[in-house]
Parts: sequence; structure tokens; C-alpha cells
Amino acid sequence: METGQSYIENVTASAFMTADELLRLQLPDKRTELVKGRLIVREPAGYLHGMIAVRLTKVIANHVDAHGLGIVLAAETGFKLQTNPDTVRAPDVAFVSNVRVPATPPRGYAPFAPDLAVEVLSPDDRPGEVLAKVADWLRNGSRLVWVIDPDRRGARVYRDDGTESILNETDALAGEDVLPGFSCQLATIF
Repeated sequence: METGQSYIENVTASAFMTADELLRLQLPDKRTELVKGRLIVREPAGYLHGMIAVRLTKVIANHVDAHGLGIVLAAETGFKLQTNPDTVRAPDVAFVSNVRVPATPPRGYAPFAPDLAVEVLSPDDRPGEVLAKVADWLRNGSRLVWVIDPDRRGARVYRDDGTESILNETDALAGEDVLPGFSCQLATIF
């Protein structure tokens, strides 16, 4: 088996990488995604990012479990959003409703977007890249996307109908029709 670095060099030399190639790629201590066949490699997220992501995962999962709404998937779970060329995105938290949960969990990437995708910003995130990620989620079936901003202690909420909201830490994230009954004060996750 090739090392991660030599594999990247070989893939970079070719025109595009596929989702299957990404699944076999083993890059220790890196976060990877595939956007229109191009490999995106990033450094691991920082402490604050991880703390916020796990707090949100916990409150969402508790609500989902208590109401039998579906499943919550952990950070960096890949979803194959497009093919030829392939796009595989990985949110920090994902929710899939019962009506969309596959009868048999896929061994690779789920071939659909989650109902809710949560992105927690890292210091190195660029606004254009974040908006491209939000657009990928919404264009491919996500109904709600939350972008959590630790530095500003706020969030942006994007909906599949094209509307968006800006929240500050005194506001609450609402599950709307995607996570019925869910509400979380933003200040509790920072």
C-alpha cells in the first residue's frame, strides 16, 4: 500500500479523484473532502472547534433519541453529494431523519445529504469556502445548515427555501421542521 503522501502525489497527477479513492486514502492527522474530484486536505480542527462540535452533537443527539427522530452522525462522516466528478463533504454534525435513514448503513459514504448539516468554523476557514460548502449541502438535499462561529459567538442559519438568519449568543438555534421541538441557547455551547 502506498503511503499517504505518495498516494496524494499520484492522485494529484491525475485529473480527478473518486469517492472510492478518497475512502481508501489514509492521511493521518488530516481532514479531507473531495470537491468536484479535487482533494481538499486540511489540518485537524482545534480544541475550541472540537469542544463546540461535541456539545452540539450531544444536545442534538439527546433530543433526537428522546423523540425518536432519526440518527445523528459524528464529525467528519462523509456524504457523497455528486458523481462524475465526485464531491464528498463531511459536516461537523449531521442529522438524518427516520424517513431517510438507510435500512442497511452504507459501508462507505452515504449517497445523499443529511437533513441537517452543522459546520463549526475553524480559524483557517475562508468565507467563500464555507459558503460553497453551505451551497453544496442545500443544493443536494439538506433542509437546514447551521454555521457556528466561535470567534463571534454566533451562528448563521441557512434554509433550503433560500432564507437565512443571523444569531448571536443570546439567541437559540431552532430545529424548525427538521428537528421538531429542538431549541438550544447558543451561549450554552460556547
